[in-house]
Amino acid sequence: MPSKFQDLDPAGVSPEDRVNAMRGYKATIKNPRNSESAKQHAHEMIDALGGDEPRREMKQFDQDKDQTRIAGGLKASTKNPRVSEEGKNRAQEKLDQMGAPSE
Repeated sequence: MPSKFQDLDPAGVSPEDRVNAMRGYKATIKNPRNSESAKQHAHEMIDALGGDEPRREMKQFDQDKDQTRIAGGLKASTKNPRVSEEGKNRAQEKLDQMGAPSE
């Protein structure tokens, strides 16, 4: 679903930016001092920002980033002179299971 905010940046609005904007709108909804029209507008903006979709996108991004870090640590283990040959072999096996290149 296209967002009203996509026109602001040619690269598109990041999921993190959308989640941050949604936090503000959710605070508006919960604040008893805000008018009903402001709360209604906040509901509309949350829908326009994609509801919970930005959170799912951020979670997937974090999982991808974690896999990259894990692979980097395993690659470092295969080159570290302080790691035993057995440890290097296990790290290489895990890299192979991940499908990450060893070089």
